[in-house]
Amino acid sequence: MNRIEQRFKSLAQQRKAAFIPYITAGDPTLELTARLVPELERAGADIVELGVPFSDPLADGVVNQEAALRALRHDVSLHDILAMVGNLRKTCQTPIVLFTYFNPILAYGLEGFAQDAASAGVDGVLCLDLPPEEASEYCKLMDARNIATIWLIAPTTPEHRIELIAGIARGFIYYVSRTGVTGERESMDTSIKDQVAAIKRHTSTPVAVGFGISKPAHAAEVASCADGVVVGSAIVRLMGQLGDSPEMIPKVCEFVKSLASAAKS
Repeated sequence: MNRIEQRFKSLAQQRKAAFIPYITAGDPTLELTARLVPELERAGADIVELGVPFSDPLADGVVNQEAALRALRHDVSLHDILAMVGNLRKTCQTPIVLFTYFNPILAYGLEGFAQDAASAGVDGVLCLDLPPEEASEYCKLMDARNIATIWLIAPTTPEHRIELIAGIARGFIYYVSRTGVTGERESMDTSIKDQVAAIKRHTSTPVAVGFGISKPAHAAEVASCADGVVVGSAIVRLMGQLGDSPEMIPKVCEFVKSLASAAKS
């Protein structure tokens, strides 16, 4: 098992859901990202998702798009992010997932990326726009290096495709709680419980739910039926407001603590 699988196993024994915050690597700076990751775990994060900045993030709403653009203005690259993760691993064992589009991986070189990600200490990769039907080489390279291949399932995903994804997913499956792009919402979709149960009929791999979760009450609601709770836009929005001010890390961690506590209540 890698660190993601170990963390979910430990939490399952405690009958608790994982709390998974998403932040954009390099926003506001890569140095602050490196400082924030271990602090997020101290605030209650079980796994941290690092968004790889990309110029055309089609699955992301405005908040995450703007964060990616801020990071790109600092010329943050996939090479830089892997180097940062490698440095983090000297003192930090927080499970880390890269949340990326396929283009940065393709530009890097698939085999080189798999090798360098493993060497850096990346635990999982969620590649948003890589169809599972075309991912055999990707999965082979990741599996050989014990990097979890995480996939999205949406409310519109047909059952035969859920079965396909369930067969190749490792670490966890990311259930998108609603159609559309990332972003905060006032209420959660009432179908989440049934959709998670439908996925679990095909797999024992943990199922985490994201998209739209922005409040402690949302986190608690989702944690009652899922193995993990993912929050991104609400955290990224706060980071965008605070920038590189001295208050950014403590205020973000205070917010994360409230979400994580609700998810584990």
